[in-house]
Amino acid sequence: MLVRISEYLEERAVHYDLAIIGSGSAAFAAAITAVGRGATVVMVERGQIGGTCVNVGCVPSKALLAAAAARHTASDSRFPGIATTAGPVDAGALRAGTDALVQQLRAEKYVDLAAEYGWTIVRGTARFAPGPVLTVATEDGPAQLEADHYLIATGASPWAPPIEGLAESGFLTSTTAMELTEIPDSLLVVGGNAVGLEMAQLFSRLGSTVTVVEALDRIAPFEEPEISAALRDVFADDGITVHTSARIRRVRRGPEGYLLETDLPEGPRTLSGRELLIATGRRPNTADLGLAAVGVAAGSRGEVVVDAQQRTTNPRIWAAGDVTGGPQFVYVAAAQGNLAARNALDGSAESLDYSALPRVTFTEPSIASAGMTDAQAVAAGIRCDCRVLPLAMVPRALVNRDTRGLVKLVADADNGRLVGVHVLTDNAGDVIAGAVYALTAKMTVQQLADTWSPYLTMAESLRLAAQAYTRDVAKLSCCAA
Repeated sequence: MLVRISEYLEERAVHYDLAIIGSGSAAFAAAITAVGRGATVVMVERGQIGGTCVNVGCVPSKALLAAAAARHTASDSRFPGIATTAGPVDAGALRAGTDALVQQLRAEKYVDLAAEYGWTIVRGTARFAPGPVLTVATEDGPAQLEADHYLIATGASPWAPPIEGLAESGFLTSTTAMELTEIPDSLLVVGGNAVGLEMAQLFSRLGSTVTVVEALDRIAPFEEPEISAALRDVFADDGITVHTSARIRRVRRGPEGYLLETDLPEGPRTLSGRELLIATGRRPNTADLGLAAVGVAAGSRGEVVVDAQQRTTNPRIWAAGDVTGGPQFVYVAAAQGNLAARNALDGSAESLDYSALPRVTFTEPSIASAGMTDAQAVAAGIRCDCRVLPLAMVPRALVNRDTRGLVKLVADADNGRLVGVHVLTDNAGDVIAGAVYALTAKMTVQQLADTWSPYLTMAESLRLAAQAYTRDVAKLSCCAA
């Protein structure tokens, strides 16, 4: 239940089992777990309840990506005999619809849920003081919260590099870009990893001329190189310009938009765009938490240092989610919050297994990966045996009339065990779910090849890629075993 601090002050003698800073996925998972164990819980939130995912992350961005994909489909004439056109975009109405969805899910999955479980949410800014205790600054005045255990679940925020002129010029982030009520005629996107790629394709499909600028030598730099190359071709098809191995020397803003003075492999060049979006990563929200006062160590990027059990260097304080500097996925945050609550309240020492952790980039086609890359396997001393299956070999892609993409399997040559799966396909996130199960079960490539798979699904690509280890897939009939 949401309370004003004046109401809390009447019960200030209450001592909680668990006090949580933040109200996102990690915080809610921990609170639900704690309440389920009969614990008393208080949550402190300084901003919008629900954290990044529902408010400014997964929900609004994927809703807008789905809308952009629908418009792109309307302008796509890949199917003979089907004439389609895409009209102009009403950006204000598009944003209003997205905001309505966010408000609905925030209420149903966060605000109402907290009320149903019965824990207290205090609106204010929390800071640690020796004890440890939490001092909370609110519009009604200061208060102090005491608990047996504390959980830091404050998330992360967009980060911008120290480029000359950038701060003075101003820029969009992945958060503020989704607040635009007009689609810019041109957009510069700095950053070619997941967020930058999604934002680039989103605005391109809504009508912007988009240029992506990446400091490393390829977009999607942490994916397999075959995926990076194939996605760059997709972006070229979409009319998105990509510059890699780029160093931005200076940013200037004038009446016509932004100018980026950039060193490219082919030489100096000034890139221009009406708007500038910086998508160069996120940094943990730990400023002004008072971590030093309670002996909580922070890393070089401000992340809260935790062990495998999510405990900080103070035995009564735990941390979970993006604030710890680990994989920034909502399902990881939830799992870590759940784990922290169990370990804190049960006195256990459980940990999570990340070996088959999936990740998805929601471009179209989308990228999804789980397990080791080829390079990671080699670095781990594994003698690799890899196969790359073009989507031209996958019947589902053929009937979709879009064969841009691939599936890559990474296996241990000594025992045939599957150690990594990487896909660039339509609905790659659904495909990778099957790969996660196979990796978790420690299946061999041959076992995957012998497993049932429904015909004319993209998931069949996993089985076909596994069959490629022993057979020429191009010489199989459509549904040959």
